[in-house]
Amino acid sequence: MKLMSATHLARLLSATLFGGAALLIAEEPAAQHISFPDPRITVSGLGWWQEQPKLQRLPDRLKSEMPPKVWKLSQAPAGVRLRFRTNTVNLSIEAITGTYKLAPSPAMALIGMDVYVDGRYLGSALPDEKAVLKKQWTLGTATTMHEVEIYLPIGAPTVLKELIIDAGSALEPGAAYTQEKPIVYYGSSITQGAQASNPGVAFPCFLGRWLNTDFINLGFSGNGMGEPALARAVAEISAAVYVIDYWANPPPEVYEKTFPEFIAIIRAKHPETPIVVTGPYYNPSEVFGSRMGQYQLEKRKLIPRLVEEKQKAGDKNIHYVDGFDLISPDQSDALSDARHANSYGMFLYARGLEPVLRKVLRLPAVPAR
Repeated sequence: MKLMSATHLARLLSATLFGGAALLIAEEPAAQHISFPDPRITVSGLGWWQEQPKLQRLPDRLKSEMPPKVWKLSQAPAGVRLRFRTNTVNLSIEAITGTYKLAPSPAMALIGMDVYVDGRYLGSALPDEKAVLKKQWTLGTATTMHEVEIYLPIGAPTVLKELIIDAGSALEPGAAYTQEKPIVYYGSSITQGAQASNPGVAFPCFLGRWLNTDFINLGFSGNGMGEPALARAVAEISAAVYVIDYWANPPPEVYEKTFPEFIAIIRAKHPETPIVVTGPYYNPSEVFGSRMGQYQLEKRKLIPRLVEEKQKAGDKNIHYVDGFDLISPDQSDALSDARHANSYGMFLYARGLEPVLRKVLRLPAVPAR
């Protein structure tokens, strides 16, 4: 018998060992790559998703009716959530969001994402310099079913590529909300979530979690002016309650002109649905004698009067929330630039709205927060 050389033997052992390792790796089950959209991923927060499955807040057919700035802002999926149940340990996401330019709003809110698991914050993700967002989270140490909710950016058009979960893991649609219909918010940058630290802490997001209710965010930064076209868009959505929150942008004379028609357009389609109208929260400009401060003072008197006129005319389901019940003078540290609510301010705003929303939705009394 011819003896095998040491060199030949070493090569054979190396090939066997490394080849076997490669074989073992190849035989491991691959992770599941789930392309978006997928029926197992519930998309919440879009009024026209069934008509047009795009991550934008207004449908293409309304583009010609919208002010150009509103249309551009509507391409960012503020308030939109991806919801599903899964028992994966590892969860990854790949998307294209945006790049950050110096702005008052934090990058995480504008172009990032938040992940909540079983109603609790787990983590966030930011894209790279090319606007590509790739992130993996560990949901736990055991294969337990979890409710997962991913909040999309408030300020950047978003293309979702895929979710990745462990091989063999289950993926199911998110659980149903307690309300059949969503809360629809219309308003300004405050409504959209500007200057919140994260996409999941805009005030409608807090309320969505607290009330276990779907919501649609039609806040448009600097462009909540109450145009009839926006009222018609809002009225297309059958809501549990409409929150009219556009006090921040229009001068008093514009608000006084647009508000009655805005409400009338909604009432023409939804005569009984609750409408909640907010007034201005505290703004330090009120004590400086500036034009903005004067506008604030005038609108604080004007808006409740307009709501009262609707009530006296027979509308029994329109309600006013005083802005000082949202952010008061003693809570001015809840503002980030002496105008917009910071994350603390968003919490206060939600806390101030919650009792009214619970009342009109006939939900149990608000717990202490």
